[in-house]
Amino acid sequence: MKKFLALLLALTMVFCLVACNNTGDGGEGDNPNPPPSGGDKDNPNQGGSTGELAGTYDIVIWCPENAVTLTQAQVEAFNKSNTMGITFKATVEPVSEADAATQMTTDVSAGGDLFFFAQDQLNRLITAGALMKLGQGAADFVKNNNIASSLVAAKAGDDFYAYPLTADNGYFMYYDKSVIPEEDIDSLEKLVADCEAAGKNFSFELENAWYTASFFFAVGCHSEWVTDNDGNFISIDDDFNSDKGLIAAKGLRKIVSSKSYVNSSNADFSSGSAVVVTGVWNYGTIKDQLGDNFGVTDLPSFEVDGQSYHIGSYAGCKLLGLKPQEDAKKGAAINQLAQYLTGKECSLQRAADPVKDKTPDGSAENGGLGWGPSNLEARNDPAGSNPALVALEEQNKYSVSQPNIHGSWWDIAKVIATDVKESDGSDTALKAALQKYEESIQAVFTMSDDVKNAWTVIGNIGGSNWDVDFEMTADGDIWTSKDAFEMTTDSEFKVRQGKSWDVNYGANATLGGDNIKPEAAGTYKVQLNAATGEVTLIPAE
Repeated sequence: MKKFLALLLALTMVFCLVACNNTGDGGEGDNPNPPPSGGDKDNPNQGGSTGELAGTYDIVIWCPENAVTLTQAQVEAFNKSNTMGITFKATVEPVSEADAATQMTTDVSAGGDLFFFAQDQLNRLITAGALMKLGQGAADFVKNNNIASSLVAAKAGDDFYAYPLTADNGYFMYYDKSVIPEEDIDSLEKLVADCEAAGKNFSFELENAWYTASFFFAVGCHSEWVTDNDGNFISIDDDFNSDKGLIAAKGLRKIVSSKSYVNSSNADFSSGSAVVVTGVWNYGTIKDQLGDNFGVTDLPSFEVDGQSYHIGSYAGCKLLGLKPQEDAKKGAAINQLAQYLTGKECSLQRAADPVKDKTPDGSAENGGLGWGPSNLEARNDPAGSNPALVALEEQNKYSVSQPNIHGSWWDIAKVIATDVKESDGSDTALKAALQKYEESIQAVFTMSDDVKNAWTVIGNIGGSNWDVDFEMTADGDIWTSKDAFEMTTDSEFKVRQGKSWDVNYGANATLGGDNIKPEAAGTYKVQLNAATGEVTLIPAE
């Protein structure tokens, strides 16, 4: 109680001192939702006057490795330009958006004060107490300065928990102009025929739920996970298993049954592809591979029973999260930095063309990452674009904003493409694949606590291909697989909890780490020390 009263007093003092939009909810572990630590809802762009937040703050920022130098430069620019006397002594560490949430939820206190993360990790971070809920002024700043699709990603229930950083996590089509005629780029059927005739690959990672959903969105299907204000999943509204879903499955089969189809989103034009569906992260590599034959555009349409359907996509984003702070003044200062980092100038610096600007010295002219801005002003500025972002913008007309998604859905939905591919293509077989999918997603809500807490082994082992969870039995913190697996040095696997990717261990006892590979071929059982994350291979007797 004394800690709470002290915090409340500190928060009240900051509220009185700071009439600005830069503050969110701080909090201690025993009081995760204290009163807002500031914010002027009537003037969300007003900054605090000199001295109110003045001071030097030690912070840690986590961002992808290729953004470290630029982010460090942007913090230094903030130190020089802000008029509030704020100075950040920032340590910028390379932690990917995919790994940030796992590391934060493992030990919030040791996590970055600011961290980049993928939007589908929002709920995990909220339930772990790893995100500072934004106060009214900060929430208004987010709403007033970002595109609509990013706003969906940054909130749970009615509350905002993060600042949108980019709005470029989507996919579209790159193609080789020497193989694909310009007049064919809008037709899936013609593209498949062109690839088959040239003996080239059509690379589309459809055995991945993120890409599989594109065909269902094309016909107007939806899949929306519902959460409460605490980030807990409580239900799902999904109609993939429907008459519309059957049309999607028929369109999906047009490509997965082709001899040109390759389940990949890699930039592999140099190794046989004529079409690759992927995103902005591969722009520079593909531009180099294709040279004068470089082509990029939105996704094509497919036809079923004389009706044309434009393939959809997910429109996602990267978010900037703020760790809850016990020091309310520091929390207010960090919000100021977050708003600067997600503002127009920094957004344009990140958006600069990486093909033209490869020197990461932190200026808008150099050091570009090719990241598409979420910030409205930057997005509408010609400097905030390149050919890949233009294609993404066109594809976004057919996209669905990526909501918060339960961690088990990715494995459930990715099987649809495989089942469709292996079917005979009849309506009966395709309907069976969709029924299997529906039963699997509904089972998420009937899963027992024992299953949610149990560990399993998954990989390209035991005759499976990352589509079977092999059971493990517990002896205290030690979990051992029931089965022994014949493995080669090419075998890969992980150990995960609750048949979901939310919590998994990879190599070197690292949460969310690299796949584990045996050093030598053999027959092994897999053992996990759940207390340390160490995974050991035990030779079978």
